[in-house]
Amino acid sequence: MDGALVATLLEHGDLDVVGRMPWSSNATYLVEARCGDDLTRAIYKPRRGERSLWDFPSGLDHREVAAYELSEALGWRLVPRTILRDGPMGQGSLQVFVDADFDQHYFTLYEDEANHPQLQAMCAFDFAGNNTDRKSGHCLIDEDGHIFGIDHGLMFHHEFKLRTVIWEFGGEPVPDPLLDDLAALVEPGELPDRVARLLDPFERDAVRARAAALVRSGCFPIDETGRRYPWPLV
Repeated sequence: MDGALVATLLEHGDLDVVGRMPWSSNATYLVEARCGDDLTRAIYKPRRGERSLWDFPSGLDHREVAAYELSEALGWRLVPRTILRDGPMGQGSLQVFVDADFDQHYFTLYEDEANHPQLQAMCAFDFAGNNTDRKSGHCLIDEDGHIFGIDHGLMFHHEFKLRTVIWEFGGEPVPDPLLDDLAALVEPGELPDRVARLLDPFERDAVRARAAALVRSGCFPIDETGRRYPWPLV
């Protein structure tokens, strides 16, 4: 479907709840966004259905959108289009549903070396964004072979809390194009407004600091503790 039409459907379409997504920690719904005869499926996460966490402030919906905006600012297209809007249960995030091969996930995708460039970008993205919940099942491949990441509500904390299954690239050089994109993100001194407006000052500074650290290092991080994994893994 044309990207402009998808954007219109997300922003202005009437939302009808199809059902609740199973195994989600927070209220998560499959919806249809419809304008006339046009419709697209999307994932709706209302803020009122958010489960409070002791180590994260409320606002998982804002962080879902911030992850999309960060991916777009880098030019990496890792996150499906995601917006904030009112829905049947109030304000929340609304993200285009990915028609994926759900038998595939990070551990199976890694077996194909052709996927490594996209997975390396995901690894760098998660480090810069401080993803604390990159499960294997949060990596989806669509029918065109494009890999998307989903479930980014637990990102951007100002304290370093990285938890991810993507450690196979640890110690390897980060490809120069990724480093160039990260450098371009941090060199102006401020994050792009579309990212910055969704984060508090400490979170903004932390994103820039992590991205700059990865550029200086030039290598993917290594988990020397062996503990920086989410649970469950898939």
